[in-house]
Amino acid sequence: MATVLKKTIIYQFLFTLCVLVPYFDNFELTFAIWTLVAILTIQNNYSLTFIKQVACYVSILGIALIIQFFREYSLYFIIRDITYLIKPVLGLLLGYQLLKRIGENPFKLIVNTGLIIALLHLIILLFSIVFYRASNVSEIRYYAGYFNDFEVYSLVIVIFYDKFPLSFSRKKALFYIAIIGFSSFMYLARTNFIQFFILIFALKGFFKINIKAIIILFTLIITAIIGYATILYINPKRNGEGLEAFLYKIKIAPIEPFKTKIDRNNWKDLNDNYRSYENIMTIKEVSNEGVTTVMFGKGLGSKIDLKVKMMLNGVDLRYISILHNGYMTVFLKSGILGIIILLISFRIYFKKFDSQIPIVQQINLLLVGTGLFLIISYWVFMGFYFKADTKSILVGFLLCLREFYISKDKKINS
Repeated sequence: MATVLKKTIIYQFLFTLCVLVPYFDNFELTFAIWTLVAILTIQNNYSLTFIKQVACYVSILGIALIIQFFREYSLYFIIRDITYLIKPVLGLLLGYQLLKRIGENPFKLIVNTGLIIALLHLIILLFSIVFYRASNVSEIRYYAGYFNDFEVYSLVIVIFYDKFPLSFSRKKALFYIAIIGFSSFMYLARTNFIQFFILIFALKGFFKINIKAIIILFTLIITAIIGYATILYINPKRNGEGLEAFLYKIKIAPIEPFKTKIDRNNWKDLNDNYRSYENIMTIKEVSNEGVTTVMFGKGLGSKIDLKVKMMLNGVDLRYISILHNGYMTVFLKSGILGIIILLISFRIYFKKFDSQIPIVQQINLLLVGTGLFLIISYWVFMGFYFKADTKSILVGFLLCLREFYISKDKKINS
């Protein structure tokens, strides 16, 4: 019994470590730890549903690998692309394999990990304000972090603590909500706010097609439109501070990822709409190489010429191999075929909507919310491919957890 408990604690520690390490902003360290833990926790068998999900990401990598053999690229960028494109596979494996070894109270592990990350974030936040004199939105986010998807998942699960097997008292739940909620808010990340509301709506069942859901969603859309119109009326300035800087980001958010004409000689226009500029240059350069390249991409090691140097991750770069947009990154490496496979991978989140098992129903709703958010996340921040992303671990975890509860129910009722 003591040996089993000790092993469970070790695997819980490994789960927390794998979730925490990407936020140190060292991709090499993340990749090394994820690979090692994935190997150490390898399983003898996997469900067909999980294999299909992993196969989608392996296929995207496989297409890029095959195309690479017909081109000449730098070995460094080939290896770099492999690590990025295989990251979702590692994340899914980690979540699935660690859940099988963790045992009881998996949701407690999720929220406790979220609490640890939140406390670390708040400590860094306080340190940056006291010692670095961070006083505006840009400085605070620069020192303390730009976003954290895992905290939002933890927060949402705690908010619905009575729906999940957490065994939390109301007082304890409110404590977790206060800490994780404040930490999540202080990232001041637009995508995290969108993620939060999507997951809340999903667990409330608002994405089911019925009259009540339609009325609620319509009301929320109208409210959002009115709110956005108010921000446009206030007209926050680009170089504003504090709240004004945050409102300016919201003001340009609907246009920034979809703008089709950008003047690269206009620094303000280029900087505000840089993500769209990447997309424009990617589509243009891939399309210029013909139908075959459009269908299958340019392979591992391929790069896009921005035609101008941009400060990215503290380095002036003109040629980039990984883009902010996950769809465009897949398009560059594996073409339209890769994007189709990526879209197919989303089916898993919407395939099983209802269940007679209450906890499985909650997991299904959480996966529906995840699928909807991933559609946005891939467009804005590379989805599973982003170097600081941990959602792939959580998805693998939830897929295995759903199987666990379904199997448990079958045993009880057999």
